Amino acid sequence: MKLKNRLDYKRRRHNRLRQKVRGSAGRPRMSVCISNRHIYIQFIDDETGSTLASFSTAGLKNESKLNVAAAEAAGRKAAEMAAGKGIKQAVFDRGGLAYAGRIKAIAEAARKTGIRL
Repeated sequence: MKLKNRLDYKRRRHNRLRQKVRGSAGRPRMSVCISNRHIYIQFIDDETGSTLASFSTAGLKNESKLNVAAAEAAGRKAAEMAAGKGIKQAVFDRGGLAYAGRIKAIAEAARKTGIRL
């Protein structure tokens, strides 16, 4: 398969990552997606194919920039929602993105809140 653009490379990295990362009911997959406008975080049980908890910045009224501080706040709120549903540990799925900047801020905020990644 000929790779043509950056999105093709990202999809290939994400598929390679997903071969190793699997979520279960006891330890779901914390999937992170960052678009141009919003941050989406889901806790997914791959065995049943269901989402256990989710958070996004799409429903928030104060739409600020998607900087590291906003990513840290999103990671904190997502981890609080997951802890409310009884999730104490998860597997981190960075979605083919590099573990730096906003992705790293989300993971570290979730760890500080009490989710074991």
